[in-house]
Amino acid sequence: MKPGILNHPDFRRLWTADLLSQLGSRLAMSAAPLLAVITLNASTLQVSVLRTCETAAWLVLGLFAGAWVDRIRCLPVLIWSDLGRAVLYGSIPVAAWFGVLTLTQLYVVLALSGLLTVLFDVAHSSYPPRLLEPDQLLPGNARLAANHSVAAVIGAGAGGFLVQWLTAAVTLGLNALSFVWSALWLRSIRTPEPRPAPAERPNLRREIGDGLRYVFRHPLLRPIALTTTSTFLFQSASGAVMIVFLVREVHLSPSTIGLLSMIGLLGALAASWFTERLSTRLGEPRALVLACVGIGVAFLLQALTGPGWRLTWYVVSVLLAAISIIVCYILQSSIRQRLCPPELQGRVSATMSFVAWGVAPVGSLLGGLIATATSLRTTLWLSGAGALLGAGFVVFSPLRTLHQIPEPAAASGS
Repeated sequence: MKPGILNHPDFRRLWTADLLSQLGSRLAMSAAPLLAVITLNASTLQVSVLRTCETAAWLVLGLFAGAWVDRIRCLPVLIWSDLGRAVLYGSIPVAAWFGVLTLTQLYVVLALSGLLTVLFDVAHSSYPPRLLEPDQLLPGNARLAANHSVAAVIGAGAGGFLVQWLTAAVTLGLNALSFVWSALWLRSIRTPEPRPAPAERPNLRREIGDGLRYVFRHPLLRPIALTTTSTFLFQSASGAVMIVFLVREVHLSPSTIGLLSMIGLLGALAASWFTERLSTRLGEPRALVLACVGIGVAFLLQALTGPGWRLTWYVVSVLLAAISIIVCYILQSSIRQRLCPPELQGRVSATMSFVAWGVAPVGSLLGGLIATATSLRTTLWLSGAGALLGAGFVVFSPLRTLHQIPEPAAASGS
């Protein structure tokens, strides 16, 4: 990683705020299903609906958010999204305190916070090119991507311990505080963000179509989008049942689940350190292909998890997934930001997120239905196989033969 990116004071503030916001989201992802399973006695299908509520907003708002963000400043969107999520998650411990917390309230909180997460994520992925120079994007994205993986692992680990120590409802209240702290850091950014030039005749449908066409006509972005879609579909199916599987079949406590999940922190830290070196050695496109295959292998290995020594398979899969996901995220973000013209950053970012997160609620529901009809382990096997097969879109694409990403004029599919 190029030294000095954290010496950029406003990027450092963005990086800190992002870490706090990501940590809050990940605490919710681990604490919410534990609250449903342990406190509210939810079924496997009901837990999978929780995951569906978390990600359904991408189907409703994903593409519109991209067109909207291209018209406005990103920073206010980031701040207000954090504050809104703080209010929503803060309602959970209050309801628990008065003894009126229900599964319905949990569904509503996750669905509404999902809408704000869409706005936050789209604005966040469009903001670095407005804050950094082009040669700072790769190290900047590496730092931000590390936040995703580190927060995922720490959130899972800390979430398990906090749920056992403080209860799941109180843990979700701490999540609300993390969003407030993130908003305060974002508010301290001083670099002026110019307002994008307004379109002469705004046409939301046409603007959304521009983003979709750019991605799916582009010979490099299209296979990335298709692999990401497949990966998220089957990853969501696996994630929807994993907590239930570990609690009810492997018989683990929340704290043990958290401890084992934190093993992935080693992979996250390693990946954030060596991604630039890997991309220099293999080239960004081939390094991305390798990472996509690694994600599929990691989720396939999860199905081997069992009591006793077979927990080793879970540890290995978490470690490999953390490494592969962080490498994939860094390289995808940098490739997209370099290939995409400035005026399309928000829409292309939203399109890439939409094709990924848009299938996540479908995958979550699918995982719950398959587990109900067959078994939890069968769901994990099918999910892992699907994620590995989905890597074929990038394996059999021009990315496999390239060493460097061409200039936009040479690679553009528009």
